Amino acid sequence: MSKRIAFLGLGHMGLPMAQRLSDAGHQLTGYDPMLVAREAAARRGIQVAASVREAVSGAEVVVTVLLTGEQVLAAYRGTVEEPGLLELAEPGTLFVESSTISVEDAQLAHRLAAAAGHRNIDAPMSGGVVGAERGTLAFMVGGTDADVADALPLLEAMGRRVVHCGASGLGQAAKVCNNMILGVSMIAVSEAFVLGERLGLDAQTLFDVVSNASGQCWAVTTNCPVPGPVPESPANRGFAPGFTSRLMAKDLALADHAVEFADVDAPVAALASALYRRFAEGPGGELDFSAIIDEIRANSGGGVAVPK
Repeated sequence: MSKRIAFLGLGHMGLPMAQRLSDAGHQLTGYDPMLVAREAAARRGIQVAASVREAVSGAEVVVTVLLTGEQVLAAYRGTVEEPGLLELAEPGTLFVESSTISVEDAQLAHRLAAAAGHRNIDAPMSGGVVGAERGTLAFMVGGTDADVADALPLLEAMGRRVVHCGASGLGQAAKVCNNMILGVSMIAVSEAFVLGERLGLDAQTLFDVVSNASGQCWAVTTNCPVPGPVPESPANRGFAPGFTSRLMAKDLALADHAVEFADVDAPVAALASALYRRFAEGPGGELDFSAIIDEIRANSGGGVAVPK
């Protein structure tokens, strides 16, 4: 059944997600504050609004894919001069919050939406730009059974797997845990490939071993940080994202916050967060997060180490 959807946030992830919904037959209107993003969406055949008010007018569902929790809450609340989404939307609108934000911000967004007479689920996703383009994203969803069921056809149009993780905020909790694993594993995989280089191992050979052994993981088989073994990985495109190191640093900072809140001993995650934070402060911030292998390589010795 076709829905009238306002889609806010037409960046690297949001644009292909919006197109999947539009191609599925939904009446979608997109908006992004960046003119270049709106123009890119229009070129792909998406109906683009000139303002948030225009995008939300008449919508049954509002999907947000923004960068931070602060942006999400500001968009929901609005300002003295400009009304926010909760004021502009029709009563009973379903808000699908697909940004990656903190559990606390997701729960606050849920409470604000409910107080304004709306419904809300948190539905962050995993799979990167390739997954968004192919419609193979994995969604981790928090919210009531009824609201998740209402959103399910939309999520399935954009992704391959939808997991209802529990109440409001628990989709974000699952995403924080997932990306903590992802950041740690990418560093471990990158270190292993640099170690293999230094020991004289061919990258393809190491890939053939690890991808069929106990070290197998997404960071190896889908986002391999060396060119060659996985032709579609960012390493074959000069580390064009993908998922930027800046965003990985942001997500690992969310993990830091969650670890502190939950009083969990997680020194490896803390180290990964510090490494990505440092890497993202420089030019590496706009590269795919797998580009951290170059930082590891730069801090390692040159040439091949010959065993004695």
